[in-house]
Amino acid sequence: MFMGVASAVLFSCSAPKKLKKCGENYTKLDSAYRVLMMENAKCQASNKADLDRIKMLEAQLADSKANSNQVLNQLKDLSVISGAQAESIKKSLDNIGVKDAYIKELQSAINRKDSLNMALVINLKSAIGNLEDQDINVKVDKGVVYVDISDKMLFKSGSWDITDKASEVLGKVAKVIISQPDIEFMVEGHTDNKPFSSGVLVDNWDLSVKRATSVVRVLQSKYKVPANRMTAAGRGEFMPIAGNDTKEGNATNRRTRIVILPQLDQFFKLLEKPQN
Repeated sequence: MFMGVASAVLFSCSAPKKLKKCGENYTKLDSAYRVLMMENAKCQASNKADLDRIKMLEAQLADSKANSNQVLNQLKDLSVISGAQAESIKKSLDNIGVKDAYIKELQSAINRKDSLNMALVINLKSAIGNLEDQDINVKVDKGVVYVDISDKMLFKSGSWDITDKASEVLGKVAKVIISQPDIEFMVEGHTDNKPFSSGVLVDNWDLSVKRATSVVRVLQSKYKVPANRMTAAGRGEFMPIAGNDTKEGNATNRRTRIVILPQLDQFFKLLEKPQN
């Protein structure tokens, strides 16, 4: 009797804890699911034009093949063409089928790339942690993954020395990048349009390049990202994403962007296949 009561008491004490833990797990899973759905929608939107064009080509090919088959059968029935001519036309129709398969293969490659990009974005956001942090933005735009990090998080004003906080964030990004050995990326430095010069640095071009090389050096020396997977580039003031007529716009333009370079080799291999 005592054991039964004790078991009931223990169960009644542990049940709320288990329920709370289940609730927390559900919240995490629900949050991850929502992020997944959001990124999936972005990927679909960014490639809608390509997919619409592929669907249009598929429809045109299907119509062409159907019409050609119909005409071929009618000509054969009327004995207007010879057997050799019919065979030649049939080969042309077969070529249409090959091109149709090629288009479908391209579509499959695009879908695979979108899936990989979406998984990469989710992994990066999960590694960085705080998705609401305005100093870090991970996104997919036209099939390319970007990580934008604000100037104030990475550097002190007018400097290209990495701050301690920035080094921690770069370490999290490096962990995801290292886990994907096929990924190559470019680190771009960006500035506002305010004139700058300091010592050997003549202008914003110099500053943006120096900041980009500072980032790749930290990724290489501290976090062991292979140097042959990185490119450092300076964009200066010439690719703003906001107006430079306000302090907020200037702050937005002063950023470092990590661009995950698209794996174009798979598409080149597809294009190299003979299409007859």
